[in-house]
Formats: sequence, structure tokens, C-alpha cells
Amino acid sequence: MADLEMRVAVAKVPRYGDIESGDTLETIERPGGGFSFVLVDGQGSGRSAKTLSHLVATRAITLLKDGARDGAVARAVHDYLYTYRMGQAAATLNILSVDFAGPKILVTRNNPAPFFVITPQEMRSFNAPSSPIGLQPLIRPHISEIPVVPYTYVVLFTDGLLRAGERRGEDLGLPNYLAAWPAHEGRDPQTLVDSILQRALELDDGQPSDDMSIVVLAILPINGIPGLRRLTMSAPIVASSLYEPPDEPEVIDE
Repeated sequence: MADLEMRVAVAKVPRYGDIESGDTLETIERPGGGFSFVLVDGQGSGRSAKTLSHLVATRAITLLKDGARDGAVARAVHDYLYTYRMGQAAATLNILSVDFAGPKILVTRNNPAPFFVITPQEMRSFNAPSSPIGLQPLIRPHISEIPVVPYTYVVLFTDGLLRAGERRGEDLGLPNYLAAWPAHEGRDPQTLVDSILQRALELDDGQPSDDMSIVVLAILPINGIPGLRRLTMSAPIVASSLYEPPDEPEVIDE
């Protein structure tokens, strides 16, 4: 697999009127080689949802860092949330992992929303019934294993994306849209993420009715120097309190 690389693209937008999204995405390098991405959608919206999703994501990342298997992590995080909030709070959880030791892609899902896999041969929807964590005892995740082969795209998201267009009585039509994606061309996953989000925002007239988060993982031939890693991120700076910048830069003596 030395001739392949993974590329991951993410887009998040909060519900219209909220300063920040109630969804949380965290990533970690796996102890045995590879990477995991944890996407959590907390019940509700705004600050309370963000606090809940951050709590769940942090717990999951800690367990993954300790070497726990993805399915065991999902079960442990559910047990923690169910006990901590006494069955009164729910969250959806997706763990997307690229295990270099396999090599394989694992999608561990406690989320009613499906996820999709696109290859040059087909587009598959993984929509087996799956429940959020936190509300009932003995909740189990749904785990899917996907081979690491070139020109594979894995698309997962929070349920806010599926609500796009509800106010207008329209539907995003995501399966049909993804089925037309030219996987064989090896386009950057950021292009796919941006196009999905743009389509959803147009259906919501630029005012999302719910938090939306989209993650796309692509397995593509290496484009550049072997062994080179890159990380790019952009996000608005949201002040948590009133702040007036000084007229001149402050000099702090240590």
C-alpha cells in the first residue's frame, strides 16, 4: 500500500442563528498505525449540544489513544453517557478509522443516518438500523469493514444534512448525487465536501435548519513526495466573551 495515501476533508456549519455547531469532530493517530476520526452530534443545538458532543468525543479519543478497539470504544462511550446523564441525553457517534496494520477502513456507527462508499464500480449505502447512544442500556454499534483500494471515497455526516430543504418540501437527493461522482478521476475529497455542503445550503436558502457536518475520506494514489503528511484547517474565530484588542501588541515578560 506504499503507493496509496489517505486524504480527509471536513466541512461543518452551525444551525442558523447559533454561533457554533453542536457537532464535534476529533482525530487521533492510532497506536498501531493509522488514524481515527470521531464525529459526534449532541442532542439539541448550541452550547448545550456542543458541551455534550465534546464530552463524548473526548472520551472516545482517550480510549482510542489507549489502544481500545473501535467497537469497544463505542460501547464504553455509550455506557459512560448513559450512566453520567442517567439515560436523559442522546448523541450520535461515528468512528471512521484507517487501520494501517490491516490495512482496512472501519466505520463504527451509532447513528440513524447512513453513510456511503463510492468506488469506480458502484455507490453503496450502508443504512442498517443503528441507534444513538445514551438513551437505552445495551446499545451496540454497527461496524462495517471496507477494503483499502484506490479511488475509494467514504462519506459520512450528521443528520442535519438530511434535513436540508425540509422547509421548502425538497430533498437533498444525496444518494443520486453521490452515484454521479466520478470516483475514477481521483478528485480531491474537499471538492466533494464543498459541493455537498453548497447544495444543502442552497436548499436551506443559506439558513441551515440544523447543525451540519460532513466528512469524506478518500484513498488515492500518492500525489507528491512519499511519506509527506499535510494538515490544512480553516475556521472562524469566535470570541467567547467581549474582547477589546490593545492599541499596540502587548509584550509579556516571562
